[in-house]
This record gives sequence, structure tokens and C-alpha cells, in this order.
Amino acid sequence: MQKLTIALAGQPNVGKSSLINAISSSRLKVGNFSGVTVDKTEVAFKWCDEASCSDYEMSIIDLPGAYSLSDYTIEEKVAKKFIQSDEYDLIVNVVDATNLQRNLLFTAELLESGKKVVVALNMMDEADKEGIKIDEKLLSEILGVTCIKTSASEKSGIDELKSAIVAAYKNDGYTSKVKYSDHIEEEIAKIVDFFKEKKYKKDISYRILAIKLLKEDSETYKMMHDEPIWIELLPLIRASLEHIYIHSDSKDIEQIFRDEHFAFAKGAKMEAMEISSMRAKNFTQKIDNILINKFLGIPLFLFFMWGLFQLTFTLGAIPVDMIDEFFTSIGVASKSVFGEGALGSLIGDGIVPGVGAVIMFLPNIIILFIGIALLETTGYMSRVAFLLDGFFHRFGLHGKSFIPLVTGFGCSVPAYMVARTLKNERERLITLFIIGFMSCGARLPVYVLFVGAFFSQENAGSILFLIYIAGAFFGLVAAKVLKMFVFKGENEPFVMEMPKYRLPSLKLVWHTVYSQAKSYLKKAGTFILAASMLVWFASNYPKDEALTNQYQVQIEHAASPEIQIELQNELKKISLENSYLGKTGYVLEPFFRPLGFDWKMSVAIGTGLAAKEVVVSTMGVLYSLGEDVTEEDQGLMEKIKAEIPFASAISFIVFVMIYLPCLAASMVFVKEAGSWKYLWYLFLFTTTTAWIMSFLVYRAVLIL
Repeated sequence: MQKLTIALAGQPNVGKSSLINAISSSRLKVGNFSGVTVDKTEVAFKWCDEASCSDYEMSIIDLPGAYSLSDYTIEEKVAKKFIQSDEYDLIVNVVDATNLQRNLLFTAELLESGKKVVVALNMMDEADKEGIKIDEKLLSEILGVTCIKTSASEKSGIDELKSAIVAAYKNDGYTSKVKYSDHIEEEIAKIVDFFKEKKYKKDISYRILAIKLLKEDSETYKMMHDEPIWIELLPLIRASLEHIYIHSDSKDIEQIFRDEHFAFAKGAKMEAMEISSMRAKNFTQKIDNILINKFLGIPLFLFFMWGLFQLTFTLGAIPVDMIDEFFTSIGVASKSVFGEGALGSLIGDGIVPGVGAVIMFLPNIIILFIGIALLETTGYMSRVAFLLDGFFHRFGLHGKSFIPLVTGFGCSVPAYMVARTLKNERERLITLFIIGFMSCGARLPVYVLFVGAFFSQENAGSILFLIYIAGAFFGLVAAKVLKMFVFKGENEPFVMEMPKYRLPSLKLVWHTVYSQAKSYLKKAGTFILAASMLVWFASNYPKDEALTNQYQVQIEHAASPEIQIELQNELKKISLENSYLGKTGYVLEPFFRPLGFDWKMSVAIGTGLAAKEVVVSTMGVLYSLGEDVTEEDQGLMEKIKAEIPFASAISFIVFVMIYLPCLAASMVFVKEAGSWKYLWYLFLFTTTTAWIMSFLVYRAVLIL
């Protein structure tokens, strides 16, 4: 017969004593905990586990009711000391089902102890009367421990609880799932990685040890102080705490973790519990009743995001024009300094525009990140993620996926970075794969050019809106396909933290925006610069000196400036046709011909792999109008309308909407996905999808 000692823990008035009486009719043994006058209630009984045909002698020790594992009261000190001891085998956490959120605050602390835990959702009879429904299976998956519905008064769920106790006792692979905000999880991961690198040996898990160190647990610090790795570990802990302080706008580590437990408990409650009728009891609940209302929530979110994007592109357009003019003047000046030769062209047409392409979008990205940081620090983003969670789950995504997807409408580079907030590997990869379906700002010039050429001004706005909605729809369908055939598996529920509403911290907003902008310049700048130089080289070489000299003679003897410009543009067109880029277009033409593309459109698609902004300027060169044309250039619109059939134009728009993002975004994708192989998969997936959809649209338009 195996002996099993159980610690019965819970907050006051959760029915622990009644549950003991329901579990066993044995006589209670009452004494005191060692060194204190607090009552120690203990009961022993025998139970046969039919599943394993084993007999157990169970001993339950009823710990004093405690709201937390702190030292505020004598009862909490006793409970904390016993929980930290090795005098028992597992914990049964008794939870009042009618006050789930408040009780889960204590549950979170018990899960951090590293001990085996079973949760008894007690008083379910009263919860049913109050219209409270709890999905205990979902809650079990969220917490990582077994949750059993019980009612001590009706003696229901008692046998299930005993079976769960035995199963947890036998389970050696126990892991709880208490999750924290991203900045704390980031610091936990750093400390865990440090322990792994040092191959540090300890009975407690690395994660639990890291949490105790960040919580400044005195017993853990005393234990670690004499360890050889302490000298290396201490600076790492200090740096982690400083990072946490910045995000929390406080240095009270106890309060920081209390707020984290509150966010976790509220998120778990909102995921797993439904109430037929609920009255708002405080300010937070009153706001939540509006912001996550099933009728008002999504329209309010769309309004806020519309406002954010209006600010992003309206305010961002002011410095963008100034930056564009600045780099244009530098390009002209560099050519005057270095001449019109290869070096001057490389600097003036390659390097300077490459740097400008990065800096030009920085104001938009900064404004976008400021808006997102404000929404996140106030606690609103978590509410929207919860609101959209059910809808997104249908497509194999999590509610948190909406943040990187929405960011993708601005720029794919920061969107890929934001996706790291998704902790589930499978859902994060699916999100990364479909971010490119959200039409980024760089695709907008291409849409404006083709919509302006083929549709009336009255319908242009509606067509643009339809293009963006269609891209998002394709993305969700693609997510479903990836979920069904590639990243298979059940959706793993994990709680979305519900922090308290608070005023945004300017220090935190500055820290977030500065680090993101710095990361953008560091990662994106390098690749856009390299891509611009590559496009410059491919479009300028090999040189045909004889042809150039022939045209130069004609240009010099031209009768008027208009004829000179026409000859210059014609020279650029012929040079581009004979360049590496033009030859590549002719090679690609058979692949794109079924979509209605000629070699010029194929070249434009190819240059778009470097940066989507290059597509318009490439078409300007291809149609002999020069490379300085914009998407609103009437001459280019007329040329495109004259030379490109309507069906081919629609097919082109669909392909641009879906195919691989720019080179900069692709490199950041590799960084976030964790392997180069995923970029190859992304290229195949997006190119195949774009080709099939463009082919279907092309044929459909021809038929219509």
C-alpha cells in the first residue's frame, strides 16, 4: 500500500473543511503546526484506485486559508512555509467556483512552487445557481494541471478528484503553464538559456528557478549565493530586473508580479468561464463591458485602427516628402561630385536611393509603433485579442495573431517582429506565413497606378478597399490550408493576459518605439540598401557602348528638347531590355505568359522582390517615360492602359497582392522563423498561390 500526503490549500471560505468531510468520513485529527498556535487539521483514509488496481493510504493536511504566499499574516506564513517544504507529495488547490478570478490569483502562486497541483473547482452547485459555467477541460489546458468540478455539499466529483490526485502523483512530466507578459517571458528565457549553457544541475526546473530569482525570493537567493555561477548570474538578473522595471513603470517587484497574476487570472477566467448575466462591479469591468462587447467591440476596434492608420499616413506623409527631397538632392549632388560614370551612378542611383528608401518609411513606422505601444500599455490590445480569438481559431490562428496582421498593412518588417509575441510555435509560423497577404504600404503605389488607369475616379476608392479586403481574406484562407495540411495539430489554448487599465508610461513608449525603430534600421536598412544596389547593377549592365554612342549623337543633334527626352527614354528602354534584368524578364516570360504578362510585366514583378516601390519606377523605364514617374503619372497610366489588356492588369494586381514580400521583409522573416528553409517554403507557397489565383482571375475576366 502506497502512502500519499496531500496539502489542501486555498483561500479562506472556499469549503476546504467541507471537502475533507466529503472525501472521507474518517475522524479528523486536530493539532498545531510546529512553532505556532495555528490549527493543523489532518485526516487519513484508504482508497483503492481501480484503474491501476493499487491501494493508497492518503493523508490530507488542511493548510490555513491564505490569499497569497506572503508573510503578511501568521496563516499565510504557515501556508508558505509548508508549501516550500518537502513534507507532502502534491497540492490540492480548492477554488471557489463562484469567485474564480480571485481564487486563481492564489492558484498562480501555487503553480510557481514547482510542486504537483490538482485544482478542485468547489461549490459548483452554487455556481450553477448563479448562471456560471466553467469549461474545466479548457481551464486544465490553460493552467497545465487537472481541474475537477466538485461540490462538497452534494458530494459530487469526489471520486473524480481522487483519481486525478493519483494520476498527478504518478505523472513525472508535470509542467504548469503560468504565462507572463512578453517582456517578463523574455527575461525568464534569458536566465533559462544561461542555466542551459552552464549545464547547471538542480532539482527544481530552470523556469521555476528563474521566476523565483526575478521575484527576489529570499530563500532562493540564499541558496544560489554559495553557487559558483552566482558571480556570472547576478549581472544578468540585474539587467533583467531593469528591463522589467522600465516596462512596469515601477520597481516594486512584488506589485509587478501581483499585477501579472491578476492579468493571468482574469485572462484564464475570461477564456474558460461564461456568466449568463453579469453586472459591472468596478471601473475596469464597466469599460470591458463596452470594449469587448460582442456587438460594439469589433466596430470600436476598427474605428481605433482606422484612426491610427489615418494618423500614420497623414502625419507620416509630411516628413516623408521632406526626406525624399533631401535624398534626391544628395543623389544629384553626388553625381556632380563623382561624375556621370559608374561610380557616380552607383552612389547617386544605387546607394543614396537605397538609404532614402529606408529612412523615408521610418516616420510612418515610428508613428505606427507609438500608436500600437499606446494601445498595448493601456491594456486595450489584450482585450481585442480576446475579442477576436474565437474567430481566428477557425483559421488555425490565435487571437494575438491580429496584432502582427494589422501591423502588416503598414509594413511587413515590423509585422514579422511583432509576431514573436505568439508563444505557440505552430500558430506563430502560420501567422508569419500569411503576414505577406496583408497589403503593405509599399504595394499601394502599384494599386493606385493600375486602379487609376483602368477604373474611374469615382470607383477608385471602393476598388482599393476591395483589394485590401481580398488580400486579408486570401490570408485567412491560406492560414486554414496551412493548418490542415502543413502545420497540423490541435489548437493549443493559452491564456491572454488581461492587465488592468492604466495610463500609458511615456518612458515605456519611448523605450518600445526606440528599440523597434533601431531594430528596423539595423535589419531592414542593410537589406534594402543591398537590394537597391543589386537592382542598379542588374539594370545597368552589361553596357553596350556602341549603342550608347549612337544615341548620344542623335540626342545632341535633336531638333527640340522634347525629342531629346524621347530619345533618352528610348535609350534607357533598349539598355534595360539588353541588361541582366531585361534578359531575366525574357527568361521569366514563358512562366508568366499564362497569366497575361509580357516580358515588361515579368521584369516589374522581378524587381518587386527587392522592394515593391521599385515596380512603378521600373514600369516607367520600360514604357520609355523615365524612372522618375510616380503612381499618379497620367502619361504612364495612359501607356499602361494602351499596352496592357484589362484582364492582364487585374491578374497583375492579384499577383502583386499575394507574392513574396520585399527582400528586407524576407530577411526579417528568416530571423523570426528561425531557419532559412522557411524562406524557401514561403517563396514556394506565395508564388504558387499567387500564380494560381492570378491564372483563375485572368481566365475569369476573359470569360466575363
